[in-house]
Amino acid sequence: MIDTHAHIYDEQFDTDKYTMLERAQAAGIEQIWMPNCNSESIPRMYALEEEFPGRCLAMMGLHPSYVNEHFEEELKRVEEELGKRKFIMIGEIGIDFYWDLTFTAQQEAAFLKQLDLARTWQLPICIHSRNSKDNSLNAIQRCCDLIETFGWKELRGIFHCFSGNREDAERVTGLNFLLGIGGVVTFKNGGLDRFLAEIPLDKIVLETDSPYLAPVPYRGKRNEPAYLELVLGRLSEVYGTDKAQIRTITTKNALNLIR
Repeated sequence: MIDTHAHIYDEQFDTDKYTMLERAQAAGIEQIWMPNCNSESIPRMYALEEEFPGRCLAMMGLHPSYVNEHFEEELKRVEEELGKRKFIMIGEIGIDFYWDLTFTAQQEAAFLKQLDLARTWQLPICIHSRNSKDNSLNAIQRCCDLIETFGWKELRGIFHCFSGNREDAERVTGLNFLLGIGGVVTFKNGGLDRFLAEIPLDKIVLETDSPYLAPVPYRGKRNEPAYLELVLGRLSEVYGTDKAQIRTITTKNALNLIR
């Protein structure tokens, strides 16, 4: 399996980094993809990738929650790093309506700039799209609007931590994007189980978003890549098929994405 989204460079893993990765390997996690947040997270991410080459793979991007009045300086750093070496994806990038709407315009500008970087470097993207607390503002649909406005037909990637409805899912997959499915699918009130089986498995990839959004029965605790097995188990129930098939298809989807 591939954990397509995990912040395993986070300080929450400092005390047991090696045993955490051993548990991931024992669970069959062959690769862990690491999204970047901002310039401060780069050194820790690089250090982990260097220590575990081929297993821990870095992305490069500016997370929307870190966009502020100085976002253009952060984007310059992103562009510099993209020019230095190879990355599997640009991410995580996108729109976050959940915490603060102060820099919404800047988030959209940063997102569009990073779509342009994806086109320049011919890379897929990893999208963060979080709705407002009352769901009156739909970040998934807004990201789709911006993707359509941008107009690059070859753009591809993952809507990470997908927690939208069926309409959202159909629009995302219609734009040739994959749904990143993680711990939310195990939540009793998550809602994904009501329609997800209608979405073809070739549009699905697995993720944990570690250390966040741990699946049941660890909900509320620190998440880690080894728990991807619990996501896989719930998907097997939702789709009514064996875990081996889901494991094979979702891994193929991930590898095809980064070619």
